[in-house]
Amino acid sequence: MRTTLTCAFTQWSPGLGDNHWMGWLTVAVYLLAAVASGLAALQLSGATGLDGRERRFWILAAGLMLALALNKQLDLQSLLTMIARCHSQLAGWYEARRRVQEGFILLVAVGGLLVLGVLALSLRDILGRVWLALVGLGFVCGFIVVRAASFHHVDLALGSRLAGIKLNWLLEVPGPALVALFAMLRRARLPD
Repeated sequence: MRTTLTCAFTQWSPGLGDNHWMGWLTVAVYLLAAVASGLAALQLSGATGLDGRERRFWILAAGLMLALALNKQLDLQSLLTMIARCHSQLAGWYEARRRVQEGFILLVAVGGLLVLGVLALSLRDILGRVWLALVGLGFVCGFIVVRAASFHHVDLALGSRLAGIKLNWLLEVPGPALVALFAMLRRARLPD
């Protein structure tokens, strides 16, 4: 493992992953979603029963949005990719990496769907309170799956522009924006 990490860290270094105004805007949207979700959870502090379950949902959403904001600029998925590449080269299965990548993407997609399904099922009593934020989390999961499938042709498509805006941005921003918007709307409806 030490050799794999040495290999990965010689080829990857921490830095700004998307040092562009739209990259920073995306980070700001993730942070807004994290703060809005955290404030919704805070407003429900001490809650029990259904309100307690909603509070835990907002805590989960806040944590996920904060983690994705940090990852957006630290580019940690590139480190994970480099670790996997170095490991596959050192272990001698680099030539079979496409099958492993496809399996990984399938695992991420199925895992994301299962998590969202279990979340929706466990939140069924309060789904009316959080449904739009859950849809936003679904968008985020979908974007993560698309990014995980970063084969060359997918990267080219995500880099293409529509009216001067990268398709990547159009796919990434709606999820956290929905979470932020719905958390703010939900806070406005909660008693102080």
